[in-house]
Amino acid sequence: MRTSGKRRPGWRRWLRAILIGLVALIAAFYLASLTALVALRWARPPLTMVQAQRRIEAWVSRKPYTRRQQWVPLARIAPALQHAVISAEDGRFFQHRGIDWKEVRKVVDRDMEDGRLGRGGSTITQQLVKNLFFTTSRSLVRKAVEFTLAPLAEWILPKNRILELYLNVIEWGPGVYGAEAAARLWYGLPAAKVNRDQAARLAAVIPSPLRRKPARMNEYSAEILRRMEQTGW
Repeated sequence: MRTSGKRRPGWRRWLRAILIGLVALIAAFYLASLTALVALRWARPPLTMVQAQRRIEAWVSRKPYTRRQQWVPLARIAPALQHAVISAEDGRFFQHRGIDWKEVRKVVDRDMEDGRLGRGGSTITQQLVKNLFFTTSRSLVRKAVEFTLAPLAEWILPKNRILELYLNVIEWGPGVYGAEAAARLWYGLPAAKVNRDQAARLAAVIPSPLRRKPARMNEYSAEILRRMEQTGW
């Protein structure tokens, strides 16, 4: 009995050290993320976590990998493409502050009816945070951290800068990142020159960029065009 009594304080010290270490790691992650977001007001991210993930996946599977990305300012991305992406991914982008709580409620209600954890409801800001700091793997922990970082990103970055970053870093095909590379790959045009139909088809690829191709997105691109018309675009 005396031996077990002496051991308890040691286990408590270990537990306390582990908890302190976890808190320190979480604090370091948030500090690094906030520092990166402040820098992104002016700087371009040299690499995102999703891009690093794709490179590692190609290396592990021993497949060739070429990263295609050409950064362009928002003014050199066709308004039709900007509006198509917003209509497809986050119709209330200019109204919310990182989290679209109306959409979240819809997703939660749908998941409760289906009896499973679904997907969807992520704003453009949340998707940008995911691309910058996380991989494409899904988990409740990642989603929770994403929920806390998105409002901070909105506080630090102007809306147009968030949209500019998003349109320049997201996947649009295997190894294809950003609107400029996507427009040139699929249509042989700069992002500034795509028309409404091409813009809607490019936006339709975003949810599954490794499998979808713009030419096959007839139904979804028509839906995106309908949403654009409804909002005056």
